[in-house]
Order: sequence, then C-alpha cells, then structure tokens
Amino acid sequence: MPSPQQVRAQASTITSGKTAPPAQAAPASQLRALFDGPHLSPGQRRIAQYLIENIAEAAFLSITELADRVGVSQPSVTRFAAAVGFSGYPALRERLQSIALQTLAGGPGTAQEDRGNELQAAVDAEIENLENLRRDFADPDRVIDTGRKLSQSTPLTVLGLRISVSLAEYFAYAARRIHPDVRLVTRGGSVAYDALLQSREAGGTWVLAFSMPRHAHETLAAVRVARSAGLKVALITDLPLGPVAEEADVTFATGTGSRLVFDSYAAPIVMCAALLQAMTDADPERTQARLEEYEQVADQHQFFLPE
Repeated sequence: MPSPQQVRAQASTITSGKTAPPAQAAPASQLRALFDGPHLSPGQRRIAQYLIENIAEAAFLSITELADRVGVSQPSVTRFAAAVGFSGYPALRERLQSIALQTLAGGPGTAQEDRGNELQAAVDAEIENLENLRRDFADPDRVIDTGRKLSQSTPLTVLGLRISVSLAEYFAYAARRIHPDVRLVTRGGSVAYDALLQSREAGGTWVLAFSMPRHAHETLAAVRVARSAGLKVALITDLPLGPVAEEADVTFATGTGSRLVFDSYAAPIVMCAALLQAMTDADPERTQARLEEYEQVADQHQFFLPE
C-alpha cells in the first residue's frame, strides 16, 4: 500500500511524450479543456491530473476506487465533479468514459501518445497569461501612477500571507534597494494588525497587498484593517472581482498558472517588476543614490560572487 505522499507524487507526475496537435482533439486535450474553466484547488488538480494521465482506466473506476487511487476522500471527488460543471460523479464518469473509449479505439500506443506533456501545457497557459498582461500594459498610466504613490509612501508596507508570501518577499526585497522604508508583513492576525497600524502612525499612506488563490480570510481581514486605519491599498491578485478586490483602491488582476498541482506566477512576477520600475522612475535621483550606496556596501562586504 503506497503512502499518501507516494500517491500524491504519482498523481502529480509530469508525463513525457509528444503533445497531440489541438486539431486532433486528443483525449488528453479534451480533458484539459474540460478542467481548465474553473479554478481548481490543489487537491482537485491532483484528481484532474490523475484522470488525464490514466483516462483509459480511471474512467471506469467507482468513486471509492478513484478516491483511493488519488489519495483523497470521496466527498472531494464529488466536489471536484461539481467544480468542473457536473451534477455529480456519475455524470462526470459518463463523460470520462466517452473520452476514454476514443483512446481505447485508437489501439495500443494511442493512450501514451495522447497523454501529452504537462510541462508544455503549463508553459502554454503561462504564455497566455503573459500575453493578456502585455495587452493590459498597452495603457501603462495606471501602473505608473500607482508606482509613484507607492514610492511616496514612507513607510511602504507590503502584505502577503500564506501562498502569497513568496511574491511579497520578492517585491519587498527589490523595493528596499530603491525605497528608504519598506515593511514586510507575512503573518496574519494581530501581528499584521499591529504592523499596519504602526505603518500608518509612522506616516505611511499605501499598502501593496498580494492575494493569490486560495484566497485567505486573514488577507481580507488585514486589508480591511489597513483601510480602516486610513491606508490606501494596491492589490495584485488573480481575480478582478471578489471580496479582497472590493476592498482595494487599485487592483491589478493577473492570471496564475493552474495546470500543475500548485500555481505558478509568471504574470504576477512581471506585474511586480513593472510596479518596481514605476517606483524607480517616480524618483530617479533617490533611486540612483540608493542603488549606488547599495553597490558600495555590497562590494565592501562581498555580498556576491564575481561574475
């Protein structure tokens, strides 16, 4: 009996093979199209990946058998079926079986050819996210204006909780090179409240917040505290609408990669870099002075390896 960790690893294995041309409507392509519409949780993505990689067999499993194979509960499978638009698992299985029969009719080797390369599919999805962001940047005024306001806020607070911590840390690390007082908040609850209130008392005017799926209640609570304290909120998230976006003064919605078990953040990282660029342009003299000072310290203490 494999361990839960082994089951998770097997369910998320990235398979090799040639990607079927979209025009052929390969079974794997049909499944990806079926599962791409809704935003699935990491656990639901594991179910989706297992079905994509084992469609010929998985389509004929009972709900109990499928749950055991993936390492999830039966209610999780039921919720997955509802999330992708079916009334329940029986309706989903009927659709899966019609797709699986195409694979079986293709003879030996067809299933392996149709499984495709999940890495390539993930990259394709991120390319689409970046293309959408590129179109948004056709009018850069909102980015430029927000970057100027973030630059003028002293201190500047950067908020990111749970999965959003990594994005907040990246932004704060870079922003500290060009801004005199950047305060990073990566813990929720009363710790976040204290930091936000202290930032406002110290003269801060803006918070840059990150809210990536799955969106946390504590992020919404912290943003509300920031607003009630008199801070303005700029938000980088994946959805233009929703409870957190409704609380923000400015929202930048960028797609996240959801092809794999865990999200990837190509477009949000570029969004961060764009805001950082806008901050540097807002006060070029301060930017140049701080960057030169940092380089002197870095050379003195040998922060980096010689290139």
